[in-house]
Amino acid sequence: MSDAADFWTPRFAGPDYAYGDAANDFLREQAGRLSPGSRILSLGEGEGRNAVYLAGLGHQLTAVDAAWTGLAKLLQRAAAANLAITATLADLGDYELGHKQWDAIISVFCHLPSALRRQVLARAVQALKPGGLLIMEGYTPRQLAFGTGGPKETDLLLEPDTLRAELTGLELLHFVELQREVIEGRLHTGMAAVLQVVGRKPD
Repeated sequence: MSDAADFWTPRFAGPDYAYGDAANDFLREQAGRLSPGSRILSLGEGEGRNAVYLAGLGHQLTAVDAAWTGLAKLLQRAAAANLAITATLADLGDYELGHKQWDAIISVFCHLPSALRRQVLARAVQALKPGGLLIMEGYTPRQLAFGTGGPKETDLLLEPDTLRAELTGLELLHFVELQREVIEGRLHTGMAAVLQVVGRKPD
């Protein structure tokens, strides 16, 4: 297994949902930007909360994660809700996002080492169709003072100026660093320092 699989597979193995079973608040707020029936790729989807929510709105979802334990829960939920979701077991270091094929790409608390993040975001820009959206939320280094979830290594956190440079090629429709309460299961719970992003690939 990869390092990502080694970390996430046991985390998702328990009977509960590590980050809750409800979709991310910011994703819910931004879902109205999505065209009906959008083809959406969710990166680091975990146990399926965001993919199931978006599929329930009528979108076509492909969910990628390194942990089969998370994807197994996703597929269980999708089957129970009679939703069709494509679940792909892959490390994001190896996964091919494609070229101009997604209406939207979602990255919700998908924290990657900075070198890998740069690669994945560059590939995401290429993989979006013209007019396609990147919807992203993650913790900033200010989160370390809160200790309410997320990585403890600064390299995995999102510094706004750095991320802005990494999103070259997208028009930033929304780019806000803020403090907000994040209540997502037992591992994200309390006030948090986050960066919220919506980027659009020009036509």
